[in-house]
Amino acid sequence: MTNSFTVPLSKSPSAQGPLARHAVAYVLAGGRGSRLMELTDRRAKPAVYFGGKARIIDFALSNALNSGIRRIAVATQYKAHSLIRHLQRAWTFLRPERNESFDLLPASQRISENMWYVGTADAVYQNGDIILDYDPRFIVILAGDHIYKMDYEQMLQQHVDQKADVTVGCLEVSLDEAKGFGVMAIDETNRITSFLEKPKDPPPMPGKPDRCLASMGIYVFETKFLFDLLREDAANPHSTHDFGKDLIPHIVKHGKAVAHHFSSSCVRSTQEVAPYWRDVGTLDAYWAANVDLTQTEPELDLFDTNWPIWTYAELTAPAKFVHDIEGRRGQAFSSLVSGGCIVSGGAVRNSLLFNRVRVNSFAKVEGAVVLPDVDIGRSTRLTKVVIDRGVRIPQGLVVGEDPELDAARFRRSPGGVCLITQPMIDRLPT
Repeated sequence: MTNSFTVPLSKSPSAQGPLARHAVAYVLAGGRGSRLMELTDRRAKPAVYFGGKARIIDFALSNALNSGIRRIAVATQYKAHSLIRHLQRAWTFLRPERNESFDLLPASQRISENMWYVGTADAVYQNGDIILDYDPRFIVILAGDHIYKMDYEQMLQQHVDQKADVTVGCLEVSLDEAKGFGVMAIDETNRITSFLEKPKDPPPMPGKPDRCLASMGIYVFETKFLFDLLREDAANPHSTHDFGKDLIPHIVKHGKAVAHHFSSSCVRSTQEVAPYWRDVGTLDAYWAANVDLTQTEPELDLFDTNWPIWTYAELTAPAKFVHDIEGRRGQAFSSLVSGGCIVSGGAVRNSLLFNRVRVNSFAKVEGAVVLPDVDIGRSTRLTKVVIDRGVRIPQGLVVGEDPELDAARFRRSPGGVCLITQPMIDRLPT
């Protein structure tokens, strides 16, 4: 494949101001997230709801914005309508007249009439003319499907200070988790000496036999260097056109790749004890990360106004709790309840309710992640569930008390979380 764009000479950044002013954030948001099962039947993983108000992608985008990056591009591919609609509603406040931009880049066969994005690197290369038109000095490549708070300015500064060809965000993970990541070894200066993408037998860290240093899928490049490399990669018929499989190992071998430790740039409020990063790519991980937010002191502080998570602010009525009759009292304990919800004579515990959820009389909901527009019928008992958007839970349904029955009717995870969708409800015997 060929491309006609040329790489301009980037303007030197001013001596004043942060490096983020001279960067564009390029978010890769085309992944399906198949381990989330039916939750991604109608939406890409970055578009999955999280935390009562946001979508998963809002974390990477908010990090970019809060870091001072004002030029953002998002590449989409798999079932992108829900994601694109959310981004159009939530992120169009960036204005060209303020030297800001927000570009949506669906796979559109820009290089060839029969080729969509064939790898993460190709998803950047195909939109080279759009990105280079802004003439950024730096490009920050981000994955759009993780939950974390991070100041990318710190990573940009390390990239410049160490004169790196690429700087790779990294964090420590267990040996088992490392099988799904790029795993690296580094020297005492943080220079990467080896990089293996999703190894079956991950090499542990020196002195930590049960831990690996894994890539976060975050990369910082000088724009000119990256697009020169992308052009070479595009012409290589043996390449899979992927950052983790092709470009990063190439730079490790022939250039200078540097590791940036997440712990040095993670953003924490006074309520957060440890650096927080989650891949919510399985039902168990997704449920656990959401339900943890209902704790008195959760590991992730969404109430931190110094580093807000930007998202689409829907116009909703306040949440309402009605009926104050013994045995029929609308109440919630240790829960997050979003706007437009009505808890009408039911009880909610350790649960997270997104917008416009209705919990009807005598219902008992515990350990539940309930997406928008769900109606929970009377006298139901729901424990340890994830309920997809728009589901109508019939009166008297019991989930979470009989594992065999749950597995026969719904999607039950290894950790005992039941995913409930409307097609599953429609198949129940009447």
